[in-house]
Amino acid sequence: MGRHSLTDEEIRERTGPPRSRGRRAVVIATALVVVVVAGAALAVRGGLFPLKDSCAKDAVGLKVAASPDIAPALREAADYARDHDITSDGNCLDVEISAQDSSKVTASLREGHRPDFQAWVPDSGIWVDQQSDAPAGVRVSATGAIASTPVAVGMTEKAAADLGWPKKKYTWAELAAAGLGGDRPRLGSADPARSAAGLLALTKVTRSAAGSGAPGSAQVAAAAKVLARRTVDSDSQLLDTLARDTGAKGGDPERNDALVLTEQAAYAHNERGGSRLDLFYPEDGSPALDYPYTIVDSTKLSTTHSRAAVRFMTLMGEEAGREILRKHGFRPQDGGVDRPVARAAGARGPQPYTSPPDETPSAKALQETRGLWTITVQSARLTVVVDASASMAEPVPDTGRTRMEVTRSSLTQALAQFTPQDDIGLWEFSTRLEGDRDYRELVPTDRLGSRRGGGKTQRDKLIEAFGALRPVPGGATGLYDTTLAAYEKARANWDKGKFNAVVLLTDGANEDPGSISRKQLIEKLKSLADPAHPLPMVAIAVGPDADQEEVSALARATGGSGHQVGDPSQINEVINNAIVEAGNQQNG
Repeated sequence: MGRHSLTDEEIRERTGPPRSRGRRAVVIATALVVVVVAGAALAVRGGLFPLKDSCAKDAVGLKVAASPDIAPALREAADYARDHDITSDGNCLDVEISAQDSSKVTASLREGHRPDFQAWVPDSGIWVDQQSDAPAGVRVSATGAIASTPVAVGMTEKAAADLGWPKKKYTWAELAAAGLGGDRPRLGSADPARSAAGLLALTKVTRSAAGSGAPGSAQVAAAAKVLARRTVDSDSQLLDTLARDTGAKGGDPERNDALVLTEQAAYAHNERGGSRLDLFYPEDGSPALDYPYTIVDSTKLSTTHSRAAVRFMTLMGEEAGREILRKHGFRPQDGGVDRPVARAAGARGPQPYTSPPDETPSAKALQETRGLWTITVQSARLTVVVDASASMAEPVPDTGRTRMEVTRSSLTQALAQFTPQDDIGLWEFSTRLEGDRDYRELVPTDRLGSRRGGGKTQRDKLIEAFGALRPVPGGATGLYDTTLAAYEKARANWDKGKFNAVVLLTDGANEDPGSISRKQLIEKLKSLADPAHPLPMVAIAVGPDADQEEVSALARATGGSGHQVGDPSQINEVINNAIVEAGNQQNG
């Protein structure tokens, strides 16, 4: 039988027009396919529910990878399909579900590894977006959302009572900072680099702390530090950190009495019995997980599998499918509250648990949060190297400012996102700044909170040095010797406990004929690069005269990345994104 993708026309024919609500605007039925497809196979293959002899030979076999929290609901839905003789074109459904962490599936697909499943249900569309922007990644197509659940803050009854629950309301930043003045509440979270709930919550914390501004203030960094102290690798480990009611004053300081988690996770916990959780729904809004149903490489999906997927989809759009999801603590895909479910999860009025979930933050906002988290968790040690050649006096179109003026402003903005524990230093380069030497160290790399040599902090010294940067009249671009010298010094002062990198900004190609050659430089950088002591270079070509290919070649020799910006005001964003990328590679 021929192979083809499931077309929009086929979907509309079987489901009717899609309903829409922000990025959860989806074809509900298509997503629900996974729910039904997934569960039946596991029971069948486990021997609990053998296929009937009459259709076992012609059964449609499907494999689905699903987020661990929704996998049990998918299995029950598949059991229902088997028990009620649900078929597709006369074929029984033999579906196998594997519960797989969404971040790990994303990483594998991004690297181009061929999966052994045809459909994937991560807990959030964040993972689909992150996977889809990988040029070499496996293609996935999100066709709908099957459920939702808001992200909230769950607390033990005592911790909630101490904060005035349920009458007193808090913003995300206030909840994150509530424990700064003492030991309670001890707030835990899954790692935002690996958890959609953790990332969405941290984004809300940083936006709440920053008010209307972008992340980057000392207050934002402090709020992120609160979460960083008590993170675990995954959502599945989070509830294991919850404090037990021992009666001891203060409880076990190693355990958490407050957790960033979903309403569904709190529901499942409370239904199991034991210590009950109460839920705070921050007054500045709760983001939600949306459980998109995706087809993996739809060009490989046969007509038989397409129709089986649609049949499961229609089943889950019926009352039986909706009731299964509800029984497992999920809200419908549009985010509408189910009061009995919410109350079982620990919700009470006047907590705003009936408010519609927030729209998912923009890709840019999420990327900024990832960058902040990479820096917050590991701390950074950066050597910033800035081109001071005469061409930096060129105007930036439509700004009324020069390249150097915009660069200074962007560097000052970037500095704001770093904490007092981060190390940053500053070099400038042109040609023959000091005799035959093309570079000069303006501020030696040191901890931003340090006050060496007087009353000023390292941060204050850098702000002054950024403001004093000026193009050198007649100066050319002494790129190669500078790059090698800066990299060698950063290598010699590499710090095991930090994210080490060299940030190089230039608006031109090398113009020093007496310097080391490009080939020699790349060979030397490769010899200095050490995977056991990573020191990536983030090389940024600024303006139309800069050579991105050249800076990219230099950066790649160190395991880093090269970037082109037409406007120096983009430098802050590029540095942030590059740090995220390099930090993710180092952290696996």
